[in-house]
Amino acid sequence: MAARLADSIRQESLTPSLIASLRRGEAAAGALLNDVYRQAMLRYCWGYLGTLDDAEDAVQEIFCKVLQGKSVPDNFRAWLYKVARNHCLDLIKMRGRRRDNRRLPTKTQPDGGLTGDLSRLVRRELHSRLGHLLDALSPDQREVLRLRYAENLSRADIAEVLDLPESIVKSRLYEGLVKLRQHASLMADS
Repeated sequence: MAARLADSIRQESLTPSLIASLRRGEAAAGALLNDVYRQAMLRYCWGYLGTLDDAEDAVQEIFCKVLQGKSVPDNFRAWLYKVARNHCLDLIKMRGRRRDNRRLPTKTQPDGGLTGDLSRLVRRELHSRLGHLLDALSPDQREVLRLRYAENLSRADIAEVLDLPESIVKSRLYEGLVKLRQHASLMADS
């Protein structure tokens, strides 16, 4: 949680500099784009594509598109997620593959070598339960929850990324959370 907050503060403070550099066509914009957004984009693309190698390739291609672009919108972060989403969906369509419903990778997962066997077993069980809970949601609800809680985007930004009215984003968030709470309470009883 603290790492995500630090990333968010860093993105907010460096994004105006990034936008200005991109608009001026400065060469340093690529390095700044990489520093500020690479980890978030890698995690986001990995969730769509299922492998780290595919996600790394996708992030490279997305950053190339951004750097070659003629205009940079004011709401850069939402626009970048939209570009990434569209790129990943295009890749999936080209390959004839569907999303694999795997749990999202996070940089907060501790290294297995640093914990004991019992801790790893408990963590695996919790991840398995969480996977089952997420599988119970519709793909639309999973996507909105992922953008909100894994990527920390606002409802307005999510609406922009998905080309939806904010009211629909709000309702999908609410419905998804209600379903998760329902299923979580059922699983706790078993």
